[in-house]
Amino acid sequence: MFVNTNLGVLSLAFPDVCFIPVLGIPTPAPFPNIALSFADIPAQFQVIVGGGLAENIVTVGAISNGDTPGLQGGVVSHMFMGPFRSLLGSFKVMMGVMPCTKMLGIMGQNGLLPNAVGISLTPSQVSVVVLS
Repeated sequence: MFVNTNLGVLSLAFPDVCFIPVLGIPTPAPFPNIALSFADIPAQFQVIVGGGLAENIVTVGAISNGDTPGLQGGVVSHMFMGPFRSLLGSFKVMMGVMPCTKMLGIMGQNGLLPNAVGISLTPSQVSVVVLS
């Protein structure tokens, strides 16, 4: 799969279960959660792939969105539009002494204690492929 960079990987998680008030009672409801890697905080500055910084499992995304109708936060994280990060990287390829992340990798979204688990769906570059 293609290596993730900070040039626009789209990650999708469903369901992101958040509380909504129904007659004053907090009721869990599912929402989609979308995260873009434009807002990532880079963890390494040595490896540049296709013009963007390569991401590893220590890279944290600043914001994921889509759960804003849930007015009382996520069931697990109790956050609105919380940070996201990769939960699983490559087993053999390192970028900045940590395992690199790749397309279709598992992402934890809406909080560092993730409220939803999703995958990165789109490639941000098409020149470097990681097969492990």
